[in-house]
Amino acid sequence: MTGSRNRLTGAALFIAALLGAATAGRAQGVAEFYRGKTINLIIGTSAGNDYDFRGRLIARYLGKHLPGQPVIVPRNMPGGGGVQAANWIANIAPRDGTVVHMIMANMMASQAMGLPGVEFDTRKFQWIGNTSSTPNVVAAWHTSGVKTIDDVRKRELVVGAPMGTAGALYPALMNALAGTKFKLVTGYPGGNEVSLAMERGEVDGRGSNSWAAWKSTKPEWVRDHKLNILVQIGLKRAADLPDVPLMLELATNDADRKLLAFISAETEVARSLVTTPGTPPDRVEALRRAFDAMIKDPDFLAEAAKSEMDISPATGEECQKIADAIVNTPPEIAARARAMLDGIGK
Repeated sequence: MTGSRNRLTGAALFIAALLGAATAGRAQGVAEFYRGKTINLIIGTSAGNDYDFRGRLIARYLGKHLPGQPVIVPRNMPGGGGVQAANWIANIAPRDGTVVHMIMANMMASQAMGLPGVEFDTRKFQWIGNTSSTPNVVAAWHTSGVKTIDDVRKRELVVGAPMGTAGALYPALMNALAGTKFKLVTGYPGGNEVSLAMERGEVDGRGSNSWAAWKSTKPEWVRDHKLNILVQIGLKRAADLPDVPLMLELATNDADRKLLAFISAETEVARSLVTTPGTPPDRVEALRRAFDAMIKDPDFLAEAAKSEMDISPATGEECQKIADAIVNTPPEIAARARAMLDGIGK
């Protein structure tokens, strides 16, 4: 009996040693691959917004935690509200772990709704991690006279947004389902231009921006109460917006609530990093674990805090499940949302 037990123990140790050697070999292989290489970090917006700030912050720290410590270079690729960059990642970018992407939050809903121009499947992207689950918000400029969502049920509020983005969809949904009187002005190339138009008095509000983005890009507007936050889009209220209703809370029946939940779910992965389909699993694993280490890095957190940048992270594995669930929304719900988006401006 003792001899059998010794043989079993020896076999277990031998197997453990083999597994350990295999793991070490994979780590060494990843380090050899990345050493001396450059990773391109694609940002699907123009410069000067929260996606851009986060992408550049990640570029400064992620490589430090990757085997081989590659250089990471941020590159802006604006167009189509994030669709152009996502299409490039899906169809053109190298599938070897040398390209990562700050994916825009509305890409999953765009795919589920079958919007024109979508040539990607976010379920095939490799999700690395998310830096913030901040809600999106609809905001009115302080001179508009509108302070709450109930005010927009009583009077018209002119809001700006680029066509085909969440900023156009949210007001349209609330007009249809919650009795609001938003008047939408589109044609802006990006959110920065909408903010400038609001400041100039050309529009009275902005159809969407993330709450974290307002705090990091326009902290003085938040501090000086130049923004009245009317509604937040997410599955839970932000801790520092406890009295601002969620958009899905405006629903009056179950069908509308499911529709608004579908649209709102994307904020749970609002600022995520992905890599290309087909990237070797060991490099995906290395990218995910490097991301996990980065968001605990004291220097990273200190720089984020200095920029008033919200960090409420999720792992790549968690993000993958959420993103896939959004794309797999029942077709009738996604089709209803698409019909409302198609009706904007008609």
